Amino acid sequence: MNEKKYMRLWTITVPVAAWLFYLGSAVFSSGFYSVILSILLLGSVLAAVYHSEVVAHRLGEPFGTLLLAFAITVIEVGLIISIMMGAKGLETITLARDTVFAAVMIILTGIVGACIVIGSLRYREQVFTLQGVSTALITLTAVVVFVLILPNFTVSHSGGEYTSFQLLFIALVSLSLYLGFTMVQTIRHRSFFISPQNKLLKGEQTQDHPGKISARPMYVSIFMLVLCLGIVVLLAKLLSKDVEHMVIAAGAPKSIVGVIIAGIVLLPEGFAAFRAARNDQIQTSLNLAFGSALASIGLSIPAIAIISVITGIRMTLGIDIKSTILLGLSLFIITVSLATGKTNIMQGVVLVGIFLIYLFITIVP
Repeated sequence: MNEKKYMRLWTITVPVAAWLFYLGSAVFSSGFYSVILSILLLGSVLAAVYHSEVVAHRLGEPFGTLLLAFAITVIEVGLIISIMMGAKGLETITLARDTVFAAVMIILTGIVGACIVIGSLRYREQVFTLQGVSTALITLTAVVVFVLILPNFTVSHSGGEYTSFQLLFIALVSLSLYLGFTMVQTIRHRSFFISPQNKLLKGEQTQDHPGKISARPMYVSIFMLVLCLGIVVLLAKLLSKDVEHMVIAAGAPKSIVGVIIAGIVLLPEGFAAFRAARNDQIQTSLNLAFGSALASIGLSIPAIAIISVITGIRMTLGIDIKSTILLGLSLFIITVSLATGKTNIMQGVVLVGIFLIYLFITIVP
């Protein structure tokens, strides 16, 4: 197999150009320059998807999707912490909560729903391994309740906040659950997270992946993946001011800015999940979605909690009753919909409907 197929020139030149233009933003500043940065941002997202698929092709499932979810989450944590450390006073007291909640809702309703719709339109029904999805859902439900709902009902601190001791303990439990899930996914029950049709091939490569690439292109793709994800987050942060001005000019609440930035950060995973669903690999789509949601909470919150306790920055985690209802409804619908091991278009339509309601309520609270 020709390995040059896996290393196309644009997937390297676009991220490099994005980094150069990002560095040039310290000198140049105009509306036209922002448009160029936006185009390079989108190109970097597509390049990240390409390189993530090369790595996934080499490592196999579920290691490829796990790597992409982990890389994006680490960079997301870095972005949140940098904003928290750079702001003053109570400006960032709800930043971690809003970012994590937005990411979870986008993943559970927007990405999963769209993947099911895309797959159902082409294949009517798609099958996945039920044990893997069930394992991810019970872990995700527990961590979501610990982090986003339980703080509203503790009495040691008011306003949806944990005390420092409570925060560290919840962070430790959340991290332990995420690490336990990762071990189950990659070692103990790896077969739970492999597509049923791939299992039938008994180790043979599928038609979409006729052969493995060598180690060198994989290492290059890992390096480029990190560059792509890094510049995506940095450009998203840089362009957030322009987005905020547009939101304010449109008369929408500033909370929508967090949703937009979270959506941009999740674009690489979203595109990768959509392409997998289109290729009849709904298992890969679900691995990406649930793995990303778990990493967003199980990795982000512990890291941010430690920084919060060390620096003394207050952090509100509890979501309001409106958000609790939408989050609970999303988890319930997904649990019921995916309980049979098959997907159909109505499941995806309902999830996309919840996602649209979430966006609407955020814009028109």
